[in-house]
Amino acid sequence: MPEGDTVYRAARLLDRSLSGHRLLRTDFRVPQHATVDLAGSTVVRTVSRGKHLLTRIDGDQGSWTLHTHLKMEGAWRVHKPGEGWKRPAHQARVVLTTDDRVAVGFSLGIVELVPTAEEDSVVGHVGPDLLGPDWDEEEALRRLRAEPERPLGEALLDQRNLAGIGNMYMAELCFVSGVHPRDPVGSVANLPRLVRRGKQMLELNKERAVQSTTGDLRERERMWVYRRDRSPCRRCRTPIAVAMTGPAGRERAAYWCPSCQPERSQD
Repeated sequence: MPEGDTVYRAARLLDRSLSGHRLLRTDFRVPQHATVDLAGSTVVRTVSRGKHLLTRIDGDQGSWTLHTHLKMEGAWRVHKPGEGWKRPAHQARVVLTTDDRVAVGFSLGIVELVPTAEEDSVVGHVGPDLLGPDWDEEEALRRLRAEPERPLGEALLDQRNLAGIGNMYMAELCFVSGVHPRDPVGSVANLPRLVRRGKQMLELNKERAVQSTTGDLRERERMWVYRRDRSPCRRCRTPIAVAMTGPAGRERAAYWCPSCQPERSQD
């Protein structure tokens, strides 16, 4: 699932391409909104909220927010009118056309239209956004500390605690903090520092399409542990380990260095 910085860049792309423009055509290719026509309305703004995208649209039919979520396969692409799409048309779920742009949402996991005044009904549960203007470190820490026995990796992935960290940043953040993903939240010696590092990672990567946590942008050098199972640790040369962790039915692959991140519960 895309990380918060990827969603932030998608929101910025839509905002720069559509905001202030009148919609000439709209095509919602999902059953619940297939008959909706917002042509003639104006796109006000697109913002990200954690991993959610909110495109606000005003017109004679009122103020609406298009709520989309990329999930695993989704992406927004913006084309010039008449330009060929880079993904198959059958994957398109939303098409928004202005005088000089065609924004296409492909394979979107969520497509909803809600009154703008009711946006909280779809994102109100989301915790403080690491890349949002309302970022609140103390509130994020309060939410994380509310379950001190919860495994850290699982708590970081819970968007109700803080929004924007996915599996890649979880693994990388645990490594640079020297904490095993299965260690309980309450055992982390300096939780504020860990959270600040997470914000720093996303802030650094939100301006570039190539994500890196090592500072090296070369293809095989960008990550410390993520998807590097069995490869040597960049610090101590111990082979990186991987295991499925998390609640049943929602397990995610966790990566760590057994030497740099010994599991506290096994001490």
